[in-house]
Amino acid sequence: MNRTLKHLLPAASLAVALLLSAPASPAQKIVATIDASQTAAPVSPYIFGMFIEHIGKTMYTPLWAEMIDDRKFYFPITSQDPPTGERRGFPGMSVRKWRPIGGDSVITMDKHHPYVGDQSPRISLDAKDAHGIRQSGLALVKGKHYTGRIVIQGTPAAHATVSLVWGTGPSDRQTITLAPLAASWRTLPLTFVAPADATDASIEVSALGSGSLELGAISLMPADNIHGFRPDTIALLKQIKSGFWRFGGNYSSNYTWYNAIGDPDKRPPEWDFAWNQMQTNDLGMDEFAEFCKLIAVEPYISVNAGLGDAHSAAEQLEYMNGAATTRMGALRAKNGHPAPYRIKFWNIGNEPWGSWQIGRTDVPYFMQKHNDFAKAMRKVDPSITLIASGEMLEDGNVPGPKRAQNIGNLGPLYSTDADWTGSFLKSTMGNFEGMAEHWYASPGVHFDLEKAKTLPPDANSDQANVKVEQTLQEYTRYPANFVRIKAEEWQGYIDRYPAIPSKKIFLSVDEWAYFGGDFGHSPSLKQALAYSTIFNEMLRNSDLIPMAAHTMGTSTLDVNQTASTLNALGLVFRLYSNTFPGTIPVALNGNSPQPAPKYPAGGDQPKVPSGSPTYPLDLYAALSPDRKSLLVAVVNATESAQTIDLEFAGIHASGPAKLQRLEGASLTASNTVGKPAELKLAESTSTDPLTAISIPPISVTVFTIPLAQ
Repeated sequence: MNRTLKHLLPAASLAVALLLSAPASPAQKIVATIDASQTAAPVSPYIFGMFIEHIGKTMYTPLWAEMIDDRKFYFPITSQDPPTGERRGFPGMSVRKWRPIGGDSVITMDKHHPYVGDQSPRISLDAKDAHGIRQSGLALVKGKHYTGRIVIQGTPAAHATVSLVWGTGPSDRQTITLAPLAASWRTLPLTFVAPADATDASIEVSALGSGSLELGAISLMPADNIHGFRPDTIALLKQIKSGFWRFGGNYSSNYTWYNAIGDPDKRPPEWDFAWNQMQTNDLGMDEFAEFCKLIAVEPYISVNAGLGDAHSAAEQLEYMNGAATTRMGALRAKNGHPAPYRIKFWNIGNEPWGSWQIGRTDVPYFMQKHNDFAKAMRKVDPSITLIASGEMLEDGNVPGPKRAQNIGNLGPLYSTDADWTGSFLKSTMGNFEGMAEHWYASPGVHFDLEKAKTLPPDANSDQANVKVEQTLQEYTRYPANFVRIKAEEWQGYIDRYPAIPSKKIFLSVDEWAYFGGDFGHSPSLKQALAYSTIFNEMLRNSDLIPMAAHTMGTSTLDVNQTASTLNALGLVFRLYSNTFPGTIPVALNGNSPQPAPKYPAGGDQPKVPSGSPTYPLDLYAALSPDRKSLLVAVVNATESAQTIDLEFAGIHASGPAKLQRLEGASLTASNTVGKPAELKLAESTSTDPLTAISIPPISVTVFTIPLAQ
């Protein structure tokens, strides 16, 4: 919690809460006392950051406007699917395949002189029957214009066409006849206007004649794209003032950034072994910087410290930040981007401690590697903020051979090879400004300390999770415990390494998420309640955790190929990110402490329960940057209305409160494209006296209370 606001949970109230053997019952009248004379540092906008990486289509479908999959022909073109299990990727991220027109025998993959990558399809022609390729599954909007290009070469006797097909009838297609082909590659334009809506349209490239034609690349986008990005999702994400977006993740450990710059049609598609997917490299370094500019956030890039080296990281930095007179800056200018991007935040690696990381090494070697990266990168641009890839020591990551004796007794492991964060602080202090930390949580489980002690050395620590039944309150508060845990752990490192504050080293929880919904379904109001308690806890601990990035940034959207909307998480982010950056946290006390923990401290249970002492409501309070208003966030994760009395010290209200409220008819309410919105973020003026404010069930409310000056 804010170190200057430790009286948020006074010692007496906390002691009472911890001594209770049963869950606390709320006080008959919930009273919250807000003391504006007790303040902390203003809230950083970076608390509301986002994380993104290339996992299948997580960036392409929601952000990038390209309609065609495998547009540079990484996969062989056949009428048959590959055997089950062959190169299977992330669930729900399958790539639409090209299929032959005229049979499998008419297509060969040229591996000797491909246009880009390892192969290009060559199509043998016939004078009577059209031969070519087709891809289905495209979505069209009636009246919408689509533009693109095709890179093609062939014999002069080939008469090639490109068709957009939206039905089965002979008139359900629009066909472009291409200019005569030549024996060298040419890029030809494509333009279509959709005469009908369609969810399973096709694009066909075919020809009649003799000889052959060869395809290098093909692209098709809605004509209203913004520098290649979808205007609808850009507009929505711009509403969420995220502060920054981080590009990195597991993908970065085998990412060759050189292959993601320059002419998009000449960027080779590659296999991503981190996520077992093909990547087109279309959305690369320049595109990511442009995207961040479009939604008004700062870019944050994780360099490849898996298979990559310090030299490639330094060149990547120079490409993004160097003047046009530098070698890599000149390459950026040649690629159409003369001005440096001046990217501030850079992360060396991603989860280097994880066994799943490509190029993983042990702690001593990675400390050396980190120092080499930092030296090379700072030589290019000394002004950058470097963030190390740490993992704070906790019961869930104790090495197998040491589990039994050290779970619940972590002291002997601090600053040893078992402690990544401690090793950075011990061995590389001065070569980073921030320390990265990640957390993920799922409902319905508890990390059992005693079970963890009995796991065999080679077992995954997740095997210590046991299923538990959770009430709505427990479901909602569970992920906020992880925020509190990270704050407690970081405070422990500050106590062990007193130089942290003087060197202004900060904690960046630059991956986090609560997987509280069903995969493939839009998040619900129930999950929104949990996310709101997460934000309240993050704001209470904003001095210890000034920077965070949610996984994934695009998870705030419900999206299909042609439309999008902010989902439940997106509405929560918009509410908090548009309200609290720059605000000044103030002390908040109450007469209804949190229930006593069910479990001993450790694992997924913090030493101090998360939440405010206003159970069952969760409150957070802050002054506006100009101190003219008091903002109070209230989460009611119960299915009954609650009443709260707000009392003030050091301030006086001067008028009725304005409020913003997220609510829906049920816990399962969600916002889904193509359906009426079930969740709304409404603004109104409160008519309740501040001594008896009625809070509707299953709702999130932010009050803005004007103050006497």
